[in-house]
Amino acid sequence: MFIPSTHESIRYTGRFAPLGDAMATTAAGSQIDFAFTGSVLLLEFDITDCVFPFPHVYVQIDGGVKAETQVDRWVRFEIPADGEHTAKIIYKGGKEILNRWYAPLQGKVSFLGYHADGAAELAPDNRKTMELVGDSITEGVLVDDLRYYPNDQDNRIFEDDATGTYGWLTAEGLGLRHMHMGYGATGTTRAGCGAVPKCADAYPYCFDGAPVTYDHPDYIMINHGANDRGAAVEKYIEEYTALLELVRKTHPDAKIICLTAFCGCHPEDVKKMVDDFNAAHDDDVFFVDATLWVPLEPLHPLRDGHKIIADRLIPILKERYGL
Repeated sequence: MFIPSTHESIRYTGRFAPLGDAMATTAAGSQIDFAFTGSVLLLEFDITDCVFPFPHVYVQIDGGVKAETQVDRWVRFEIPADGEHTAKIIYKGGKEILNRWYAPLQGKVSFLGYHADGAAELAPDNRKTMELVGDSITEGVLVDDLRYYPNDQDNRIFEDDATGTYGWLTAEGLGLRHMHMGYGATGTTRAGCGAVPKCADAYPYCFDGAPVTYDHPDYIMINHGANDRGAAVEKYIEEYTALLELVRKTHPDAKIICLTAFCGCHPEDVKKMVDDFNAAHDDDVFFVDATLWVPLEPLHPLRDGHKIIADRLIPILKERYGL
């Protein structure tokens, strides 16, 4: 039987919004979980308007090995044992220059639902939540050096992986459920790849006209600045302040962490901005200076670089928040 994307057996984690008959996301790291019965699982995606190369996802059955596959109209899995099972789908990564904001969405994971014997009850996920806000580094761009196609952008399905990022590793290390908003080339002062607007303009939405659908996160970690280095420091701080104002207004009770750009982008000015913001709002935004935690080259850390960042960040946040 067919279980549609709106069925109660399905849980979405991340920037998903209705798109036709599907639930769609353009943010790598977004996740789908559901429980089902039977020995055959057939996933169904809407690939209308998708452009080569299609995004890649991980699929994990019963918490076992993660299998990487291209999104396609149907993706079939045969399970050795009949009975009740769980499935997890993770948007691993895609070609970042494809349109990911305005219709028609070329770079999207659009889940129509699944075919199985039936739906089962999914156990709740009661972990605290962390929203990860950033650019291509948060998105997981170029964590692997795996090239095949002459056009490097066509290799991004192999090279990009949100599950290898400092944000994913940090949230998992802290036992948090995490929602990702990482888009290549974006910043506080500039729009990015795939027609994604600058961060403050994009923040309330999953994509154009589609408001964010999840509840207030417990923690929000912002990592912007790598793409703002070409802007005047005054403009950067002005736009960063506006982003911080918006995030706080949207989520009044969240714990906010401002993590500086790893390559360095006016960290002293960002610290002063955070101090001034806290003083003006009686707030407790946490400033973390991560400048040069990893070398300047490559700008996009490889997997080991992301692990270095997470290994430094996890104890800092544990101490700060008692996690």
